[in-house]
Amino acid sequence: MIKKHKSKQQRVFYRTNERIAAQQLRVLDFEGKQIGVLTKFEALNKARAEGLDLVEVAPMAKPPVAKIIDFNKFLYQQEKKKKEEKKKSKVSETKEVRLGPFMSEHDLQVMIRRAIEFLEDNNKVRLVLKFVGRQIVHPEFGQQTMKKVVDAISHISKLERDPHFEGKQLIAIVSPERKKVNAETKDQELSTETVQSN
Repeated sequence: MIKKHKSKQQRVFYRTNERIAAQQLRVLDFEGKQIGVLTKFEALNKARAEGLDLVEVAPMAKPPVAKIIDFNKFLYQQEKKKKEEKKKSKVSETKEVRLGPFMSEHDLQVMIRRAIEFLEDNNKVRLVLKFVGRQIVHPEFGQQTMKKVVDAISHISKLERDPHFEGKQLIAIVSPERKKVNAETKDQELSTETVQSN
C-alpha cells in the first residue's frame, strides 16, 4: 500500500520503506546530504538504525531517489513549503471596508479588525464611509470616524490616497507596509538591549 498525502489541489503519493519497488536507490540523509547509491535492503537498514523512514522522493530518477527522514515531519515540511509558495504567488487585491459616520465603537472595532486582516493578507484596502440622507450636513463626524480607522491601522499600512469625497461617500485607500512592523520590532529589541547593557 502507498501512503497518500491529501491536499485540496492534488494528491501526492509517496512510497515508503518496504513499499518502495526499486532495488537500487540514491539515498539522502535527513539533512539532504547524499549518502550514495545503496540497495533497498541497505537503505532500509540505515533508516531503521536511525529510527526513521525511507521515503521515495523522486521515483522517476535513475536510480530513484529516497530520503531517510521522519515521514510525518516530511509531510509537514512539504505542506509548509506549498503554503509559502502559495503566499508568494498570491496576487494583491483591493478589498473594501464599509463604514458609517455614526458607527458604534463595537462595529468600528470589527471593521478595523477586518481591515487589518486584509492588510496582513497583502491586500490594499478601500475604506468607504457612506453618508445616508441628511448625515451629509455633518461631514466632520465622517471625517473623525475615517481618521480613527486610518490611525488604528497605520502600524501596518500606508495611506495611498487621502480621504476624499465622491458624492455622498468619503473614500480613502491604504496599502500594506510590513517595513513598519519590522522597524517597530527592531526598535523594541534595541531598547531592550540598551536597558540590559546599562
